[in-house]
Amino acid sequence: MAEQLEFFPVQSPCRGICQSDERGFCRGCLRSRDERFNWQKMSDSEKQDVLRLCRQRLMRRLRANKSAPQEDPQQPSLF
Repeated sequence: MAEQLEFFPVQSPCRGICQSDERGFCRGCLRSRDERFNWQKMSDSEKQDVLRLCRQRLMRRLRANKSAPQEDPQQPSLF
């Protein structure tokens, strides 16, 4: 596949949280350890692939949290 020309460099998705979860993904940006350490060496198309994977991981996490039972809030809503 031909690489698409980018007008701007692909920015790192780092949010400055930098803690690994139980599966080894960063809690802030959802990248794996290898993806974080090799980010600067990756081409723009590889970075786009990593960002796509991060979005998939986020959607998976959101679906898992949605199916988990919700706890009652500490303070009842006023509305």
